[in-house]
Amino acid sequence: MAVLRKCARPMLSSVFITGGLSTLRAPARVAPAAEPVAVPVASRVPRLTEDPENLVRINGAVQVGAGLLLATGRVPRFAALALAGSLVPTTLAGHAWWKEKDPERRAQQRTQFLKNVSLLGGLLIASADTHGKPSAAYRARGAVSTGRKQWNHARHDASHAVHNATDAVRAWPATVQHSALAGRH
Repeated sequence: MAVLRKCARPMLSSVFITGGLSTLRAPARVAPAAEPVAVPVASRVPRLTEDPENLVRINGAVQVGAGLLLATGRVPRFAALALAGSLVPTTLAGHAWWKEKDPERRAQQRTQFLKNVSLLGGLLIASADTHGKPSAAYRARGAVSTGRKQWNHARHDASHAVHNATDAVRAWPATVQHSALAGRH
């Protein structure tokens, strides 16, 4: 499985790295298409520019950076999620096939849209890949379960210790009397 990951991650990320570099080099080329999606999203995010060209640059930078992280296997789950997040507005802005009137152009855009949906599925799978190791949530549940067991054992041991100490205190006067009597003989 390790060899598969080492090959598949660069393959999956290649489209994002090349697309992101292309966007960074010429953001004006895609900014008009991105504007209907990017500006409404940016208006809902505090301190994010509403300039479509800068938004496209940011998206391109995310794609290049996260693509390189995924390709090299550095924080791959985070990188896959970042790429998935950048792919959604890219797909909605760039491949709105439902708006196309020309049947040929509509078919091309639908194909590109579905390709991006497929990429999104691959990224979501990559974001959930734990390399065969249990996820953090699984480990946390295990730690809670272990903690509960340890707490119950400690509580049980403490209860027995208190019970034994109580019995010893109750038996103490009889022990003292028996020792005193034993000393007289």
